[in-house]
Amino acid sequence: MSVNVSTGKKTLKNKVALTDTNLLLFITIGVFIVMYVCAIIFLGRGFTKPQAFFNILNENASLIVLSCGMSVVMISGGIDISVGQVTALVCMACAVHLDFQGGNVFTSMLIALGIGLAFGLVQGFLVAYLEIQPFIVTLAGLFFAKGMTTIINASQFNVENEQFKALKSTEVPVPLMGSYNKLGDYIPAYVEVGVLVAIFVVIALFVSLRWTKLGRNFYAVGGNSQSANMLGINVKFTKFMAHLICGLCAGIGGYVYFMHVGSGSPSHAAGAEMNAIASSIIGGTMLTGGVGNIAGTFFGVLSLSTIKNIVASLGLDEAWWTNITVAAMLCIFLLVQSVILARKNKNKK
Repeated sequence: MSVNVSTGKKTLKNKVALTDTNLLLFITIGVFIVMYVCAIIFLGRGFTKPQAFFNILNENASLIVLSCGMSVVMISGGIDISVGQVTALVCMACAVHLDFQGGNVFTSMLIALGIGLAFGLVQGFLVAYLEIQPFIVTLAGLFFAKGMTTIINASQFNVENEQFKALKSTEVPVPLMGSYNKLGDYIPAYVEVGVLVAIFVVIALFVSLRWTKLGRNFYAVGGNSQSANMLGINVKFTKFMAHLICGLCAGIGGYVYFMHVGSGSPSHAAGAEMNAIASSIIGGTMLTGGVGNIAGTFFGVLSLSTIKNIVASLGLDEAWWTNITVAAMLCIFLLVQSVILARKNKNKK
């Protein structure tokens, strides 16, 4: 059910009509299912094992969190290209704290959240209240985070803190999803702790966008900020909160990434912001704002990872094949979005 921004009233037409957000969500889920089925049929039985799917989640838990935050900003009509480098900064700061400053897992988590919130607060204030273009603000944030990462430590190293290593190696079993190997031994399926964090973030943001006033405001501001302002929505505060949530997700996603790799490096999460934007677009979030779904973003990440796995399984290990395939997917989804946007504008007339 959607709200008519011009009148603020729920209409019967919107009750029965398939909204743009839901349509894009169905397309994204359908594409993921088709790709995964094709992988099972043409690329062998490895994809039939549940652990193959759980490995996608393990590898992309941090990207799921980053993409969810990115989707919130994009729905509100903005963008944040600093999240990848903020992830690297979180990894380096936490790694140095644990190994060189005698820190523990709890304090390192607080550092990660603090870094994410700091970037969200500053960038949100500059975008919302000083009305500076979000691309420029977050580009500056990207370079600042990159410089701070190198200042903290310029070299890569693995974390040796025993408490953290125990957390990193924790495997959460998934009941009834194991498989048998060639020797007939049962291998239980598992996910990493970061996957549980990512699923919690997906659920929390999905509920917030769908059933809270702030979530509805994100869509209203992204769809038409002037109309949203006429309806009494605090546009500046809404944009500020979008960037704050994105910054918080960058901090959380950074620590999830840190738990997966277990090291600090200036080159960590290189290009993660582009993957987050791509996943959001594939998931049905429009760059123009006002349309998007966190569930779609989740499946967008899965689709992006699945197509990369398919390309690798075909023996096309060169990086350019993956990039070309991702580019083709983006073009297709942008074309679909353009068709839907054209239909939306036609209906307005």
